[in-house]
Amino acid sequence: MSNANEKRLAGEAAIRYVEDGAIVGVGTGSTVAFFIDALADLKDRIQGAVSSSEQSTAHLKRLGIPVLDLNATGPLSLYVDGADECDPHKRLIKGGGAALTREKIVAQASQKFVCIIDSSKQVNLLGKFPLPIEVIPMARSLIGREIVKRGGNPVWRDGVVTDNGNWIIDVHGWQIADPVALETDLNQIPGIVSVGLFARRPADVVLVGDKLL
Repeated sequence: MSNANEKRLAGEAAIRYVEDGAIVGVGTGSTVAFFIDALADLKDRIQGAVSSSEQSTAHLKRLGIPVLDLNATGPLSLYVDGADECDPHKRLIKGGGAALTREKIVAQASQKFVCIIDSSKQVNLLGKFPLPIEVIPMARSLIGREIVKRGGNPVWRDGVVTDNGNWIIDVHGWQIADPVALETDLNQIPGIVSVGLFARRPADVVLVGDKLL
């Protein structure tokens, strides 16, 4: 089965978790785009969506799905998003699309996090996909030095500015045996806005195509 077909199946399968009257947290990326398309068929049965990126906001609005402010909604029952890597414990690397901070905020605000992926995203150990980190621009070099101390190879994603006006550093060369500890450690470095490890708050459900992990 092609990756594109698996992505479509995963996006459509996630619809089963959407309850009538819900406000749905919506992530970012090519797999989520299939979910948004499917969500449009239910738009009269939900209150609306909280979006994690300008890209997804535009897609939702194009399909007539109301986009709501997380500050006004309170806790969400459901968040649906993709991932760049997923380990057997449902811990993730995210941020390939540079939306990791808002994605992490919406995931934290949600009771259930459903992650939709194709089988190419499954790994035994996180880190083959470079770990994205969103940083305050003035701290880029400082954070780069801290990453080198920890055995990583930081590469600035030149030309990319996040929806929050920040920069992305992609860390190559890490095999992440303890993603919770690494996420906790990196969160303490001044200037790091968000780390693309979703380990302290992993996915609750992972759909690989239309199959449960």
